[in-house]
Amino acid sequence: MSSRPDTVYYFGTCLIDLAYPEAGLAGIELLQREGVEVIFPQGQSCCGQPAYNSGFPAEAKAVARQQIKAFPKDYPIIVPSGSCAGMLKHHYPKMFADDPDLDAARRFSSRVFELTEFLVRVLKIKLEDRGKPIKVTWHSSCHATREMGIIEDSKSLIRQLKNVELIELQNERECCGFGGTFSIKQPAISGAMVKDKVDDIRQTGAALLLSGDCGCLMNISGAMAYQAIPIPARHIAEFILERVNG
Repeated sequence: MSSRPDTVYYFGTCLIDLAYPEAGLAGIELLQREGVEVIFPQGQSCCGQPAYNSGFPAEAKAVARQQIKAFPKDYPIIVPSGSCAGMLKHHYPKMFADDPDLDAARRFSSRVFELTEFLVRVLKIKLEDRGKPIKVTWHSSCHATREMGIIEDSKSLIRQLKNVELIELQNERECCGFGGTFSIKQPAISGAMVKDKVDDIRQTGAALLLSGDCGCLMNISGAMAYQAIPIPARHIAEFILERVNG
C-alpha cells in the first residue's frame, strides 16, 4: 500500500466477538489513536474457516460470499487474527476459482491485512511504553507464521516497548495443538501438543504469554488453568494498548 489510509474496515472474528471482545476493541483503539477511522460492518460474520477445514467447501463459500458483500468499499480490511486473515487473504481466491465472483474475491483478499502487519508496515506506528518492567514470551500461530508471514511485525511492536523483555520460546514454530476442529477430533494428540507448548512457556520464566490469535490463546490458557499454572495469556493488541496508556 503506497499511502496511509484515512479509513479502514475491521473484521472482528468469531472468537473475539464471543470470547475476547477486549482484544477486538483494543485493536480498534490502536488504529484510532493513529488518526484512522474504523468501520465495523454489521453484516460481517465468520470467515468460513471452520467449515472449510472440516470439508464443507460449499458452506464455507456461502459464508465467504457474505463477507465479500459486507465490505464493499475499497478500504483496507484489518483482522486481529493471523488465522482468519490467512483464510480471507489466501483461501478466498481459491474457493472462487471457477466462480463469476472471482474478481470480487481477489479484490477483497488484496485488501486484507493482519492487525500488527498493518500497524507496522502501513501506519509505521511508534510506541511509547508507560508500563512497569515485565518479562513476556510470544506464541506464533501457524497461520500467522506460515500463511501471513507477519510474526516479525508482531515482535517488532513488543520490542518497541522499552520496559518489556521478550523471551523467545525454544520451539516457537510448533503448533499449540488447537487447529480448530482438530482439537476436538484428535483430543489426545492435541493435548500432547499443548502440553509441550505449556512446558516451553514455563521454561522461559516469563510472567505473561502474548499471541495474535485468540484460538491459540484460548487453548493454551485453558491448558495452563487446568494445570494451575499462574501465567496469564493476552492478545497483543490489548497488551500494547495497556502499555501505551500507562
